[in-house]
Amino acid sequence: MGHLRKLASIVALASGLLVAGAGAALAHEERPVTFPDGTGSVPVLRQGEPDLLVCKTDKDDFERRIAQFPADLKARNLDLFAKCQETGLRHVQEAVDRVNRPGMTIAILPGLYREEPSRPAPTGACARLAARWSDWGYQILSYEQQLQCPHNQNLVAILGKQDLQIEGTGAGPLDVVIDAEYTKLNAVRADRADGVYFRNLTAQRTTFNSLYVLETDGFVIDRVLTRWNDEYGFLTFASDHGLYTDCEAYGNGDGGLYPGSASNLNEGRGHDVPRYAIEIRRCKSHDNALGYSGTAGDSLWVHDNEFYDNMVGATMDSLWPSHPGLPQNHAKFENNKIYDNNRDYYRHTRDGTCAKPAAERGYERGVVCSQVGVPPGTGVIVAGGNYNVFSNNQVWGHRRAGFQLFGVPAFIRGEEDLAKQADTSDFNRYERNVFGVSPAGELRPNGLDVWWDGQGSGNCWQADAGPSSPVVLPVCAATAPELSGGTRRLLAEPVKLVKLYLCADFSAAQARLPAGCDWFGASGLGKVETQLALGGSLVLGLLAGLFWWRSRQAVRQVDRPRDVSRGGERGAEGDGERGGERAVEESKARRRHRLIVAGTVAGGLGLVLDVVAAAVGSPAQTGAALLLMGAWWLCLGSALRAGRPVFGWFTIVVGVLACLDAFDRLVYLIPVIPLGPGWIRGLVTGVWVLWAVVVLAPRRARAAAEQPAEAEVPR
Repeated sequence: MGHLRKLASIVALASGLLVAGAGAALAHEERPVTFPDGTGSVPVLRQGEPDLLVCKTDKDDFERRIAQFPADLKARNLDLFAKCQETGLRHVQEAVDRVNRPGMTIAILPGLYREEPSRPAPTGACARLAARWSDWGYQILSYEQQLQCPHNQNLVAILGKQDLQIEGTGAGPLDVVIDAEYTKLNAVRADRADGVYFRNLTAQRTTFNSLYVLETDGFVIDRVLTRWNDEYGFLTFASDHGLYTDCEAYGNGDGGLYPGSASNLNEGRGHDVPRYAIEIRRCKSHDNALGYSGTAGDSLWVHDNEFYDNMVGATMDSLWPSHPGLPQNHAKFENNKIYDNNRDYYRHTRDGTCAKPAAERGYERGVVCSQVGVPPGTGVIVAGGNYNVFSNNQVWGHRRAGFQLFGVPAFIRGEEDLAKQADTSDFNRYERNVFGVSPAGELRPNGLDVWWDGQGSGNCWQADAGPSSPVVLPVCAATAPELSGGTRRLLAEPVKLVKLYLCADFSAAQARLPAGCDWFGASGLGKVETQLALGGSLVLGLLAGLFWWRSRQAVRQVDRPRDVSRGGERGAEGDGERGGERAVEESKARRRHRLIVAGTVAGGLGLVLDVVAAAVGSPAQTGAALLLMGAWWLCLGSALRAGRPVFGWFTIVVGVLACLDAFDRLVYLIPVIPLGPGWIRGLVTGVWVLWAVVVLAPRRARAAAEQPAEAEVPR
């Protein structure tokens, strides 16, 4: 077992090298960060009068903005506007700069805040900062450099301010809009700002994030809207004691919500979680590439949200290096509505729209330029995560799959230790979710409820999961981490691994959409799975035909009329003995031929079905195809045992492996084995094909030896 594990780790490492080479661009680069010490707490909304007011001066515009407010709210805003004209400020950054003690509140009155003083390009020393440039064209600045030059990258920079509350005074988030107009990476950045509270405002139109919270212990995002960004709506990173509540995000090229590298406080624990670092509740994330994205999204409680009309509803992963807290672990998704995530925004990459400057792409008209390569039509993806729980979610209307789970080799996150290469995709639980039915009772099935690459241990699903790949899944027991049945596979299924590698070759910067991957539009014979199935079927079909032809020739040989011209000297008794032996041989040859014919018919059907199954994505048909091909090998091996016993028995072994692979896919996952039957069958079949070529090769020497000697011509 130890040698198998080492071999599997080496293969996983090689896979990691391939995938890393294919998808080298980073989703998010940041300075080296440190998790908070965890001594903070989630801040509480203060209800008193604000310490600082921010407003514009156009009274007519202001009155138009508040005209439809309820009477009490309208009166309060008019009173605050009058005070703001006397003692208030005109820009949000001005107010932040006036904060001189913890516990202050900034109130922003309805209006559009373009923050003109923060917009100019850096000059002087700020234009010559010594910092590394990322692959995405911006500098990786240290915290000290952010302090030195707060507006190199940020429209509003909240750096080191403690217990600060910033709230809009309108009736809803859209009454206060902070608009970067694609002049900055971030509209609002809160960096080492413990206790920050954002409420009732909108941030929009950046080349990275609308609202960015970094290295902060204690934050709240309350009734905030983010939209129309190249990357993320909300990005919170290396933070603890956080709360997203009643928020909304749309029109973002990566994740609407991105709680990346949350404090890794449950590392090393099982399913007994004392607390979560960040809670996300009652938010709506829609019309993004990803509704939710969580690289190293650790210790997160995500509940009572809606993720819909994205390409993918939610992802958590261990794909990108330099993110603290990898591999991803301990996210809990419960009571969420995850539905209709079928958008396909890659058309904007194909037609060149996403090659234009951000301000010209038309984000406000519904364009989204995806920065990530993902399978559109998927509810939730776990790409290399451990100890995640998905419970009581409603998942419906996805054309591809409700849930996807696959492993990620540790090399991709920068871990070269062979022992760690298969350390993801373990102990994830899917229980009590409702598939394929909307809250109104409408039947809205997913293409598949579950797609799993087969890697990992301790993963389990509810017994009533619908169509899945593989068809059978380990079933969760009542109490975590128990399960009924299960496997510990160190590698994914071979074809799925090839597909994941191919699809990883997406590049937003180079507008590269991998051919052969159905994530990006390939279908039918254009899919890599279909091409692999077709190639294998052509080779096996040719060999099957040759074995059938060889068998037919053998039957014709024994059916030839007896040649008695050379046997005249034998007696009647010898003649009768030879005739009896010949009759027996004829009978055996015909039986072998009938066996080969039956097997060839079954195998041919199986080979055709295998191609069809790959084209339409039917795991059940793939299992049936394996059974039919297994029947061919069993029949062929049985027929060949008489003349070629070793090869015949080896052929039977291949048939048994094919049937075991089908059993593993259709009936019950075979426990104990570290590699799925597909790997073993594939390797053995490769050897069989080479051997079969040798067996079928013409034997001229034997044919020559069997020819009668020519009569000697007298001289």
